Amino acid sequence: MAVPKRKLSRSNTRHRRSQWKAQAPNLVKTVENGRVVYSRPHQAKVVEDSAGTPLFLEYKGRKVADV
Repeated sequence: MAVPKRKLSRSNTRHRRSQWKAQAPNLVKTVENGRVVYSRPHQAKVVEDSAGTPLFLEYKGRKVADV
């Protein structure tokens, strides 16, 4: 692990930290069963049965993993 040779000033530390910014996730709007659903692109989604029990993960219409 890298170890600094000397102490960083409080001003420099806070200046560096102020550059970190949170970003809103990219959401894709889709309609499923007459319901508008927002989901993240390129991520597997959980498929549930009518009771709400998670069954498996699905990506691009294919089953990719069991829950």
